Amino acid sequence: MQSKLPDVGTTIFTTMSGLAAQENAINLSQGFPDFHCDPELVELVYHYMKKGFNQYAQSPGLPLLRERIANKTEKLYGTRYDPASEITLTAGASEALFCAITALVHPGDEVIIFDPAYDLYIPVVQLNRGIPVQIKLSFPEYSINWGLVEKAISSKTRLIILNSPHNPTGAVLSADDLHHLAELVKKTNILILSDEVYEHIIFDELQHQSVVTVPELAERSIAISSFGKTYHVTGWKTGYALAPTALTEELRKVHQFNAFTINTPIQHALADYILKEEKYQTLGKFYQQKRDTFLDVMSGSRFKPLPCNGTYFQMMDYSAISDLPDTEFAVKMTKEQKIASIPVSVFYRDRDDNKVVRFCFAKEDDTFEEAGRILRNM
Repeated sequence: MQSKLPDVGTTIFTTMSGLAAQENAINLSQGFPDFHCDPELVELVYHYMKKGFNQYAQSPGLPLLRERIANKTEKLYGTRYDPASEITLTAGASEALFCAITALVHPGDEVIIFDPAYDLYIPVVQLNRGIPVQIKLSFPEYSINWGLVEKAISSKTRLIILNSPHNPTGAVLSADDLHHLAELVKKTNILILSDEVYEHIIFDELQHQSVVTVPELAERSIAISSFGKTYHVTGWKTGYALAPTALTEELRKVHQFNAFTINTPIQHALADYILKEEKYQTLGKFYQQKRDTFLDVMSGSRFKPLPCNGTYFQMMDYSAISDLPDTEFAVKMTKEQKIASIPVSVFYRDRDDNKVVRFCFAKEDDTFEEAGRILRNM
């Protein structure tokens, strides 16, 4: 049988988490917390299950939750989305991204993607017979060279995919970045897909720069967010998409034949819980403390931390420790030191190897302490 994705195998997340389990290693590879979410949120889900809210919700999502997402978005970013026609609940951000790319990309369309890139983007573009056009972020700060973007834009460019805060690197876009983007696309029909699932996990007094804050971008953008990342419930797979009506209509055409709708009692629970603004307003400080704790326990090691202004991932240069390729180094470290990480080269089209691995610090502090003791001796 001829494969539609002949170059795609098992994701690095599955591979490294599987190896971590096999080796009984501390898993700092895959991006999920090892601590519990708020028990009140769990009780809310149980409450709505017991009340009988266990059947299909409307395909775009629970109206009350969409209304409250609209209110939250307006309060945070100053842009109002119509809950009925411009907000769609999805089975995690991954489904939102899949539906958006599928809805927007036609055969032969070019899609600009920044390298290193979250590994979902390119396979979905290829499934829709689009052409990925990859632009490397400037190492080691992982910033965008807008001159390269301008050169890459052609008459075939259909979509630009942004991701900020950025997975895997932890880099964040600035207001100047959005200004440059707006200038590049203002006289074109290019659309924007903005993956903003870590929007509340941003550090060092920085502010999240969402495409929805810039009218010239918002009118041509689909912005994606994630309750899973915000409330430490990645396994609930609950996300949403914000977009103007015309773009939302196209996204929903795909969504209705994909997930159709998502978990009903969870939507009811989130409609209540989203009103607790302090839960997302304090999230950046919560994870900044974890980032700083991780850096503290790594102090004195031969790993060199790269800048991390968002997400819950820390990039570490290991070139002072080993000349091994990052894929081999990550496996060796998992087997011998019993610490699992992610090799960063797998996120590059050309498998660029800068001798960098990524650690997830969405973990309990005692997990860091144990990992740090081991890593400092490498």
